[in-house]
Amino acid sequence: MKTAAGFALGAALAGAVSAQGTPSVYVGPGVPSGTPIPGDYAGVYRPQAHYSPPQVSSRPTMLDESGTDNNPTALVAGNQHWGHATSRDLYHWENQPIAIFPPDNTSNIFSGSAVVDVNNTSGFFPDQDNGVVAIYTLNSPDAQTQEIAYSHDGGYTFTPYEGNPVIDSNTTQFRDPKVIWYEDHWVLVAAFSQEFVISVYTSPDLKTWTHASNFSHYGLLGLQYECPNLVKMPVHGTDESMYVLAISINPGAPLGGSIMQYFPGTFNGTHFEAVDDAARIADFGKDNYAGQFFYGTPDGEDAISIAWASNWQYTQVVPTASEGWRSAMSLPRRNYLTQIPRVGWDMVSIPYDISPVLGSQIGSSDNLGNGTLAVDYSNVSSNAVYFEANVTGVAGASATATLNFTFLSPVSGESISGGYFFGGDNPFFLDRGETRGFDNPFFTDKFSVSQLLSEDGTWTLSGAIDRSIIEVFLDGGIYSATALFFPTEPLSLLTFAAGDLPAGAEVRIGVWEIQSTWDHYDVGNVTAPASNQTVSRVKRTSI
Repeated sequence: MKTAAGFALGAALAGAVSAQGTPSVYVGPGVPSGTPIPGDYAGVYRPQAHYSPPQVSSRPTMLDESGTDNNPTALVAGNQHWGHATSRDLYHWENQPIAIFPPDNTSNIFSGSAVVDVNNTSGFFPDQDNGVVAIYTLNSPDAQTQEIAYSHDGGYTFTPYEGNPVIDSNTTQFRDPKVIWYEDHWVLVAAFSQEFVISVYTSPDLKTWTHASNFSHYGLLGLQYECPNLVKMPVHGTDESMYVLAISINPGAPLGGSIMQYFPGTFNGTHFEAVDDAARIADFGKDNYAGQFFYGTPDGEDAISIAWASNWQYTQVVPTASEGWRSAMSLPRRNYLTQIPRVGWDMVSIPYDISPVLGSQIGSSDNLGNGTLAVDYSNVSSNAVYFEANVTGVAGASATATLNFTFLSPVSGESISGGYFFGGDNPFFLDRGETRGFDNPFFTDKFSVSQLLSEDGTWTLSGAIDRSIIEVFLDGGIYSATALFFPTEPLSLLTFAAGDLPAGAEVRIGVWEIQSTWDHYDVGNVTAPASNQTVSRVKRTSI
């Protein structure tokens, strides 16, 4: 069966029971209906190349159809709806009206996914091949159940299925359905969270589901499993593919709070089997959780994902509330599998084509040697830059041979720093402890990973820093880290410094400005306080 990549999740549902007898939906006091939620994107912490929700919204969990699970009336989790944003390139986003509302004032719409029902297996779309079906968790006081809603207009307007729930339960810990197509049937994975069980269900029509198998007690357990994803992923350098089961846990990460782990393996349509028992962590920072993979990417092409860039330990108290928002998404990522020495299978994670937001090059060095490079980006209006470093000739380097970087505020002296040691245990570190805009006992300030240097003595670093988020990618994304930071003054000076490199080593560096994707929201100058301007009318676009 042919499937297609999904478009965007859609517009608000409102009113009582329709003439066709479809279920009612509840629009609570203060919840916008039929119009995008306004947002001010000029705040000093507001990312300019990472999607973040509009004002009065918290904890967005990006769904694989570009929806966001958020609270439209408060800056903490609760009163969850399916928000909606659309994009043509995964960087320039347009906020749309809320896509899916709860059925009453005691329930919430939790995370889920959506698919394009090309062959009308559901029967909802007799005259079209682009109907969208959303599958989500309805969180009620007594239970969490799985429901569906369907859209005839590409994901802008949804109608709840009158036969909901499609999977019932008697537990309040059963959530986050992810649906894919496998050969001749639909497959759904969902978490029985506090039982540490990922259940696999199958269906011919998205309405009738049969339990097929369980994947239980693998890897890190923490308090609970959440947000499972089953995705087919290419194996680098071959014509083969494997399946990956991603499971997020919270709390219980090695660094505390939230993290996503993943398991490469095989899937036969009903049962997933991991290649081994290892718990592989998707990100060695602390602010990358609940990664979601876009549905419908063609076989053989890299998987595409996006994650929530935060951590449950402090997400509801970070200082962005002063700007009327909380939480953002990671950069969109390309993902594939490869094997690395000693470790074995690894999921590579690199930025999805970042060219739509790259501006002019503002700094470079053809061969840094054991020197330094300083790049002043105080005149970059977005206060965001992308950087790359390519190192050769460091095989056999001493334990003190290093390449470091520092993002500094010349005004306050605050900084974000990181670096790699080319000898010894080859550790890489990232340090956000020199910023002073936020203090919390769980806001861990230092992260590191040991990465074996390649035999040919080459190493690469790339990354993006975007007002209050930094992401780094080592050796083409074999390892990656995501971290929030909150300085009292904008960071505006980048310095690279190399030391004790062996003779013949070369370091090539490039730095580019990142252009704001929110110019249509009048983001303003980063050195100025956030304005109170709101925008309620935007142009609709789609992926």
